[in-house]
Amino acid sequence: GDDNSGRKVITFSCCRMPPSHQLNHTRLLEYLKYTLDQYVENDYTVVYFHYGLKSLNKPSLKWLQTAYKEFDRKYVSKIFGLFFWFYSVLLSRIFKSLLTISFSFPRYKKNLKALYVVHPTNFIKILWNIFKPLISHKFGRKITYLNYLSDLREHLKYDQLNIPQEVIRHDENLRGKQKGKLPLVVKVPPPRPPLPTQQFGVSLQYIKDKNKGELIPPVMKETVSYLKRKGLQVEGLFRRSASIQTIKDVQKLYNQGKSVNFDDYHDIHIPAVILKTFLRELPQPLLTFECYDHILGITSVESSLRVSRCKQIIQGLPEHNYIVLKYLICFLHMVSQESIYNRMTASSLACVFGLNLIWPSKGTASLSALVPLNLFTELLIDFYTNIFNSRTVPGE
Repeated sequence: GDDNSGRKVITFSCCRMPPSHQLNHTRLLEYLKYTLDQYVENDYTVVYFHYGLKSLNKPSLKWLQTAYKEFDRKYVSKIFGLFFWFYSVLLSRIFKSLLTISFSFPRYKKNLKALYVVHPTNFIKILWNIFKPLISHKFGRKITYLNYLSDLREHLKYDQLNIPQEVIRHDENLRGKQKGKLPLVVKVPPPRPPLPTQQFGVSLQYIKDKNKGELIPPVMKETVSYLKRKGLQVEGLFRRSASIQTIKDVQKLYNQGKSVNFDDYHDIHIPAVILKTFLRELPQPLLTFECYDHILGITSVESSLRVSRCKQIIQGLPEHNYIVLKYLICFLHMVSQESIYNRMTASSLACVFGLNLIWPSKGTASLSALVPLNLFTELLIDFYTNIFNSRTVPGE
């Protein structure tokens, strides 16, 4: 899933760890590296569910030493390494291994923007306070301890997370013990109707109806126009995040129908994040739920026929979705053409936009689904002219 800033979220659940003698720790290490390597080039978030870590399923110190050496060993200073190795003996081991990867190795630390530790023990909290003075203040601010699952809702899209039932039951027990009884069911007031000027969280049709039939939503038109003028050669465009509060403020302005001048913010990444946020908050993805399974099948199509298959899938989109998609992909194609400056190739852009253009109607996309979803998006960007050249839509 994504957090509230559109950053990808990686979760680690200790209760899913089998007993140490049954686990192939070499494969676990390879899986950790494989998972992280898909995200570390962009901003990302880690959620660590501590419940379920027991003496039976803790990896050995020998494995931790191997993991330590594997993660970009050439970047590690000896002093820092000794400190964290000592830390690993004291802290609960899986949690420490995540911290070691994040703290000590630039490749994995650079774009990690938040680490949420859910259901931490008092032991972890005490040791963190002891060693906190030795950790850089900048990185220390990225770590947040959350005592209850409900606290996650303030930071990310809780409903997108695949939380093990064991963790949910543990959370319920904690709340019951705290209050001496089961938590009361809180009545949630019905959602307010959207404003006439609403841009985020409403359908394309709603925006069109409220904007005199304009097919391209104002927020998309303004962000794309601004980025075309000032952002095409910015290195890492769409990879970087921006201030959460600033993004909320800009969204509020758009939803209230007020003008937004991105020059006032002095940060080219703000319009980039706003564009991603707009796509992600659509009630239905731009590529529609109906296309999800068709897109997943792109990897089973022969390489020479994939562009034709993409074209075929796109032709089936509703007229309005097709127009907006074509407008967006045309822009992303322009961005990719400047990759010598911005380092954002079609493949890089696909990793960023794939899950902002398409997601399943229930739950979240699995890790295995990322390959076809990103491949499909990459083909759209790379072969924009071929894929979008045959369908002419009135009013486009």
